Amino acid sequence: MPKSIKRSEDGKRGSNGVKSAKAHSGTGEVKKLAAGKGTRIEKDSMGEMLVPADVLYGASTQRAVLNFPVSGQPVPTGIITAYAMLKRACAQVNLDLGRLSGPQARSIFEACDQIASGLKNHGGIAKHFPVDVFQTGSGTSTNMNANEVIANLVCLKLRKPIGSSKDPAYLKIAGAVHPNDHVNMGQSSNDTFPTAMHIAAALAIHDELLPAVQKVAQKLEEQAAAWDSIVKIGRTHLQDATPIRLGQEFGGYASQMWHAMHRLESALESLAELPIGGTAVGTGINAHEEFGKRVSAALTEFVGQRGVALQAISGIDSLHFREADNHFEAQHAKDACVEVSGLLKTIAVSASKIANDIRWLGSGPRCGIGELVLPAVQPGSSIMPGKVNPVICESMIQVCCQVIGNDAAVTLGGLGGVGSLLDLNVAMPMMARNLLESIHLLAAALNMFHDNLLVGLKPDEKRCKDLIEGSLAMCTSLVPVIGYDASAALAKEAYAQGKTIRALASEKKLLSKDKLDALLDPHAMTLPGGEGSAGG
Repeated sequence: MPKSIKRSEDGKRGSNGVKSAKAHSGTGEVKKLAAGKGTRIEKDSMGEMLVPADVLYGASTQRAVLNFPVSGQPVPTGIITAYAMLKRACAQVNLDLGRLSGPQARSIFEACDQIASGLKNHGGIAKHFPVDVFQTGSGTSTNMNANEVIANLVCLKLRKPIGSSKDPAYLKIAGAVHPNDHVNMGQSSNDTFPTAMHIAAALAIHDELLPAVQKVAQKLEEQAAAWDSIVKIGRTHLQDATPIRLGQEFGGYASQMWHAMHRLESALESLAELPIGGTAVGTGINAHEEFGKRVSAALTEFVGQRGVALQAISGIDSLHFREADNHFEAQHAKDACVEVSGLLKTIAVSASKIANDIRWLGSGPRCGIGELVLPAVQPGSSIMPGKVNPVICESMIQVCCQVIGNDAAVTLGGLGGVGSLLDLNVAMPMMARNLLESIHLLAAALNMFHDNLLVGLKPDEKRCKDLIEGSLAMCTSLVPVIGYDASAALAKEAYAQGKTIRALASEKKLLSKDKLDALLDPHAMTLPGGEGSAGG
């Protein structure tokens, strides 16, 4: 085992540089080890633990740090922010139900607000939420982490030492809170973590991905309108086909992105259903019967005050959370997250198609298709001077590949007997990590694609015209007049002689010049009408 992750109960270092210790109360071992090491002693149900003196978490979190030295990647910040919002809403409801005092609730409010703001006065989120994403599958370590940080922030507010939150004397002070008894009141890791997943994903989609998709859709639609008079050759099977207008082609791309908008609206609807209120297994033990409903309403009100609104189309100006219709489904399975991940995968497939098509259409500049001129953003080769590569398209495609891979992991996390097992899904942190990464990556990549490629993209109208005129597929419009077989023979002969369809047909005097020009009008061939069929 690498030294960086080696740990044991005999005092060897864990990944955070703090020595672990046997949790035996009354032995004095912990206190002995703590001397002069910049640590403090915290307790949980298993006993005492050494914790770095300057962190806000406690014993439970420290155990998780030592237990899971896996990836070095902590739980995504979005989950932590969602937890802060959730714990605040729970405290509000417990106050309304008379289960928390006003001072206790206000203490929790203030602590949660600090977390949601990034713990800027305490060195940032990462320092105080260090638990690896590959932890206990229920996210219990993260829930306990949040409870401990909130409780210790209250200690600081009341000018008491960090770690006082379980001291009976301290808890008699107005506003003092215990991490489990007060911060976690009416909750379980089993309903809070999946709720935080939904909140975090919904916020990321609403605030980041929807605006990015909308921006790309609008730009593609603008280009479709601006370039609708440009006729170019269509291609099927990578072979020349009948003419198509560049505007029609880009209109198809725009439609893919508008469909993506609708898919994201569906995703938000699925994520709006929250598991909170189910506690351990969905029965709601230790929670008020209206807890889930009230917390969902409080969250809706809270996020509605953030002032983040879309500029249009979808009409989604806020998020509306609701209690799960069935808490057993909401906790035992994570079908909603699997569904949303699948929708993100579909959007990735759409974006990959658009990026790859543009890459192909911009190939060249002299020996490729060359119908589009891609903006030159950087030198393309260390050995070939003047070469410019479609790097923005390539970046977009790589992101799409990653999102598709993330979806596979999320799907496996929801799979029966793997993640979803009897009365709880036990792959939630991994699922949350991949789901949020997909959202963030897609949003960032689409913004990049818009700003660094679409904005500077231009058509080469002359190249489009030249390729149309030279295409053998032009003979398709002659089929209703001279027949399929005669048109096929004409195409073969034109290819063999290196002539255009127009030139050979004119040479053979198959039709009058006016009739031939009418039939071989590229723009007319992009419209419905005529007789016969071109085939595939």
